[in-house]
Amino acid sequence: MTSTVSAQARRALAAGLPDFPWDRLEPAKAAAAKHPDGLVDLSIGTPVDPVPAVIRAALADASDAPGYPLTAGTPGLREAIRGWVARWCEPSGDGFGVLPTIGSKELVAWLPTLLGIGPGDTVVIPRVCYPTYEVGVQLSGATVVRADSLTSVGPARVRLVWVNSPSNPTGRVLPPAHLRKVVDWARERGAIVASDECYLPLSWESSPVSILSVCDGSFDNVLAVHSLSKRSNLAGYRAGFVAGDPALVDELLQVRKHSGMIVPAPVQAAMVAALGDEAHVEEQRERYARRRVVLRTAFERAGFTVEHSEAGLYLWLTRGEDSWSTVDWLAERGILAAPGAFYGPAGERHVRVALTASDERVAAAAARL
Repeated sequence: MTSTVSAQARRALAAGLPDFPWDRLEPAKAAAAKHPDGLVDLSIGTPVDPVPAVIRAALADASDAPGYPLTAGTPGLREAIRGWVARWCEPSGDGFGVLPTIGSKELVAWLPTLLGIGPGDTVVIPRVCYPTYEVGVQLSGATVVRADSLTSVGPARVRLVWVNSPSNPTGRVLPPAHLRKVVDWARERGAIVASDECYLPLSWESSPVSILSVCDGSFDNVLAVHSLSKRSNLAGYRAGFVAGDPALVDELLQVRKHSGMIVPAPVQAAMVAALGDEAHVEEQRERYARRRVVLRTAFERAGFTVEHSEAGLYLWLTRGEDSWSTVDWLAERGILAAPGAFYGPAGERHVRVALTASDERVAAAAARL
């Protein structure tokens, strides 16, 4: 009896979570892989281009790392993050804190829990968004509300508001005035704003701004989340960071020190190199820009409508039908895309197409379309 109860208790957390989205895509992937010329995978958005040599050299040079790394990051890494934030986010002051994270996904998933948010609390996420925002709320036991307009939230006890610009999956960019209104609304209610800005360096038809630039000199209750996965092809390194309210950053640090959430020392050294070099970022951005033109042209000629997609790493497409029907239509042509249903009920008539295939595979997809 004790063993049975313990087993049930151990399964409780996982049982409350949805099926992992990418597992649900396996049948379509298998169908697409049957194409005579092979699979063109435009679904997950994992980088395929090489890790820049300057970053690999820094990782190798720091590989003799027998001791425990610092959870807060080395002084050099903290300085590199602060310098990058100052250049790219144009913060309205220099009183922000910084903290390296093991990529951005783990922070997104655990942020409500790390902040002490739980049952009885409400977390607001965008109507169409990265699935891990909702998973993080579920892990904490809080209640999730999908809303793009905070005036529609009502009297709920909101503790955390997620915003994402440029958006994954839609590529939508939120204007500075909108971000400022979110910050003001949250501060009036004692809520925290977490801004996912992982695609900030990838602007096409619109110029995204960081939420740190609209804080009027105070970073209270504001956090900005960033990743090196896409800008530097470091998805395999798990390298990210958070910046903003120094009190909240310190709170995260204290919990992460206890729980062993530490970026490995060689990766910290690689991050310093990555954040200090913009040449490789521009080179990668140009690759994505070329692929974006090829894919957008091909999909539009095939009868798709592109919505938003003015920045970021994806095209947000629709044929005016259920997203799974579109996924199947593409799979018949050997192309794998992500159904919009993964990103919330409001995305059920769209698909997300990533720019992260090689030039050859992108050209193959265009030819098939």
